[in-house]
Amino acid sequence: MKLISYQTKNKKTWRIGCMVGDRVVDLQEAYRQKLISYTEKDTLTAIEQVFPAEPNKFFSIGNSVIEKAKEAYEYILSNSTEKFSYAKGEVNVGTPISSPSKIICIGKNYADHVAEMQSEIPDFPVLFAKFTNALIGPEDAIAKSASTNKLDYEVELTIVIGKEASKVKKADALEYIAGYTIANDVSARDLQKRTPQWLQGKTLDRTTPIGPWVVTPDEVGDPSNLAIKSYVNGEERQSSNTSHLIFDIPFLIAFISDLITLNPGDIILTGTPDGVGLAMNPPQFLKDGDIVAMEIEKIGRMENKVIES
Repeated sequence: MKLISYQTKNKKTWRIGCMVGDRVVDLQEAYRQKLISYTEKDTLTAIEQVFPAEPNKFFSIGNSVIEKAKEAYEYILSNSTEKFSYAKGEVNVGTPISSPSKIICIGKNYADHVAEMQSEIPDFPVLFAKFTNALIGPEDAIAKSASTNKLDYEVELTIVIGKEASKVKKADALEYIAGYTIANDVSARDLQKRTPQWLQGKTLDRTTPIGPWVVTPDEVGDPSNLAIKSYVNGEERQSSNTSHLIFDIPFLIAFISDLITLNPGDIILTGTPDGVGLAMNPPQFLKDGDIVAMEIEKIGRMENKVIES
């Protein structure tokens, strides 16, 4: 199931939906209709508490509401949804989770990328943070700040946490995942490299697209064997596979949760493969008007335009 944050063009509120073919279907309304069809009307007044329509609230509940969403999805597949579904072009698509409590990023997590950056493979995962000011949706423009002349792209498989995780064992780690999405960890290399800490180059306003949706684990299957690519103006720049992660996803969840309690809706960007603009000869940085595309097998494709800000 592909969980999508959408907004009808005549309303300002964001709602949680799912993709069925090329249409966006409102999941809360589908769940409401399912309850009516089973004459569970006594539960309808409390539906917002157990199945909120607002995407941040939805993901903050975690896996329990996603199970209800799967019930709604089954209802959608066998019933008419004309009154609460839209062609994708009729809606705006937003950041799946615009206000996670934590955005944790992993640096140096593909060996070829470590090599192209003339660095060394780390003994432990390299952790850094982003803040919500950086997040934008899959249809939004990446803001190129006048503060940087070296804006770069990084395609990353991104984990959405589905239940509270503390001291999680590696063998159990995948049970804590609500789904997977794509991030472009856009990085201002000149700002990133001017101090030992990377933060200032990693969380500029409106620079990190997330999307286009969150795909539930049952559709993704094994996250350690997914093709991952990026393109700039149609030219392939990065092409790898998540099998090349130095620290795989179960290890990352176990490692991070040993230090930091993860909450439903938190996101983890798992690192980028080789092929970034900084490592090209000569380096190729993003400029006004560029179209940057991120693509991960079984998840989808996301395209964003770069604009001067």
